Amino acid sequence: MMTSLQYPIGKFEYGKKYTASQTKKNIKVLEKFPAQFRKLALSLTEEELQKPYRLEGWTAKQVIHHVADSHINMITRVKLLLTEDNPTIKPYEEAEWAKLADYDLPVKISLNIIDGVHKRLVALLKIVDKIQLKRTYMHPETKRTFCLDEVIALYAWHSEHHYKHVESVK
Repeated sequence: MMTSLQYPIGKFEYGKKYTASQTKKNIKVLEKFPAQFRKLALSLTEEELQKPYRLEGWTAKQVIHHVADSHINMITRVKLLLTEDNPTIKPYEEAEWAKLADYDLPVKISLNIIDGVHKRLVALLKIVDKIQLKRTYMHPETKRTFCLDEVIALYAWHSEHHYKHVESVK
């Protein structure tokens, strides 16, 4: 039960190979996500925003702010990957960020960030070619190299994963 609450769409499967069709579908998920997430988030009451999606989990409000933070990091990582040779990215302490004062701000602020980041990200991703999809970055914590097509899949999953978390508090 706890796993289904924590991973409502299942865990992300690392190391998979992605077809051009799958990557196109994942880009479409990233393109549609901001409007869907905004509609869901703005339908929540203040009480629901303060409700955790699971025992010892973040509140819906924290999840919404986390998605903005995470996706800011995503576009930075994608830009590094597209402009540098296998850069090492900078991890961050997500749980610590969730305790900072900006997580008390209204969710509309983070929803606006998500809108803008995704518009820019999708504009970049729609024109990448097969060679660029195989460009990589190194994650120093996991010691894994990620190809752009896997990064796209990961953040499409991340979007849907946290959408389900927020949806579960309704």
